Amino acid sequence: MTATSAHSTPPRHPSPPPHPAPVDGAGPAALPPAVPSTLHTPVIAWFETHARDLPWRRPEAGAWGVMVSEFMLQQTPVNRVLPVYEQWLARWPRPADLAAEAPGEAVRAWGRLGYPRRALRLHGAAKAITERHGGDVPREHAHLLSLPGIGEYTAAAVASFAYGQRHAVLDTNVRRVLARAVNGVQYPPNATTAAERKLARALLPEDASTAARWAASSMELGALICTAKNEGCARCPIAARCAWQLAGKPAHDGPPRRGQTYAGTDRQVRGKLLAVLRDAATPVPQAALDAVWDEPVQRGRALDGLVADGLVEPLENALYRLPQS
Repeated sequence: MTATSAHSTPPRHPSPPPHPAPVDGAGPAALPPAVPSTLHTPVIAWFETHARDLPWRRPEAGAWGVMVSEFMLQQTPVNRVLPVYEQWLARWPRPADLAAEAPGEAVRAWGRLGYPRRALRLHGAAKAITERHGGDVPREHAHLLSLPGIGEYTAAAVASFAYGQRHAVLDTNVRRVLARAVNGVQYPPNATTAAERKLARALLPEDASTAARWAASSMELGALICTAKNEGCARCPIAARCAWQLAGKPAHDGPPRRGQTYAGTDRQVRGKLLAVLRDAATPVPQAALDAVWDEPVQRGRALDGLVADGLVEPLENALYRLPQS
């Protein structure tokens, strides 16, 4: 993403600015959405100064680099993604390079990022890009959405961050920023709602390049300042306009927010089984997989799940390998 010249901060209002009518279902009637322009300018100006220098934000990353980063960053923090991302792009600088490899190589290179089905989906997207689009990540949002493994969020993110288009990009960070700044609640719903989509579209700047910058800026604000815990309101560029702050930061009163567990789960067992296969140059016998987890029922269930997901390929004589086709 290239920088803009929007560095000025808008004048402070002695009292909260007037509000348009609230978006239906977007939040409490007493806390209608803020005027969009009073959010865009300070958040984008903050981003110009405080945005992290990440490789997928550099011009040389291109649309493929943006797409790879979006797959890797789903439910995975930046510090874990960075080394894998760099290795991935060095090995497969274009979609066609990845498409030419067996899908198991994508799983192997994914390493310990977690949720390894993302590697298979990215491999599938690379094949489709190579076969349908001449090896170039398509610009059209509809074409992006038609690629295997690409959902609503990823299509909008690639179109916005790679091609500067005007789309509502709603990841967890953006949803949290809008929930607090506009709706006056601490957390967004557990799953993205139609009301959130409507609100995000209503807040989009009309100019495409500004809209793309707003998408990146609001996402970064959620990642660095308006975090799930220990939010840095004193450093927030829109604290004086934030509906949640103005309401006294009321505590979350929705369903309990449960953190994800890992130890002892099938996810952990799957990870241990895949680690054995990733490290092996040849097919692995059942006994080598049995050695990584003592409980046979859970181990068998995890292995069956890996096979069903296409992450492991069973062979004759109780041998297993990463998928080759």
